[in-house]
Amino acid sequence: MSTLESKDFLSPVAKVLIAALMSIILILVFINSRDLSKVREPDASPAQVLQLRFEDRPDGSIAIIDYKTGKQIDAVQGEAGFVRGTLRGLAQERKRRGLDSGPPFELIYRADGRLTLSDIATGRMVDLESFGPTNAGSFYRLIDPVHLAAKVK
Repeated sequence: MSTLESKDFLSPVAKVLIAALMSIILILVFINSRDLSKVREPDASPAQVLQLRFEDRPDGSIAIIDYKTGKQIDAVQGEAGFVRGTLRGLAQERKRRGLDSGPPFELIYRADGRLTLSDIATGRMVDLESFGPTNAGSFYRLIDPVHLAAKVK
C-alpha cells in the first residue's frame, strides 16, 4: 500500500463542515419541493390590452396610436428616455429579424397591476413595472382609469 492511499486528506473539522453543508442543501431542496399549490399566485389575467403603434413625428415626438381605430391617443414629448429606449430595443429586434413595423405592440395591464409591453411580431415582452414606478408610469398613463381605479380598491 502506498503512503497516499493510507493518508486521510480531510481533517475531521472539514468532514463535519461538508456534512453540515450537505444537510443544509438537502433541507433546502425538501422545502422547495413541497406542494406550493396553497401559495396564491398573482392574478395574471389581462384586465386591459391595448394594441398600439408608435410613430416618430417630424417635431421629435412619438405619436401613440390605437392600432384598431388609427387614432392618436397620446404623444411622448421631449426626452422620455425610458419610453424611447424601450421602443428602440423592440424596433431593433424587428429590424434584426427583417420584420416591418406593421404589426402592433400590445400594452397588457393585468388584474394584479403588472404592466407588460409585448411585441406580437417577435414575441419579446418587457415587464415595465420592473423598471420602477416612474418609468412604468410613462406607460400606465395609457391605461383606462377605470381599470387603474379597480387596482386601488
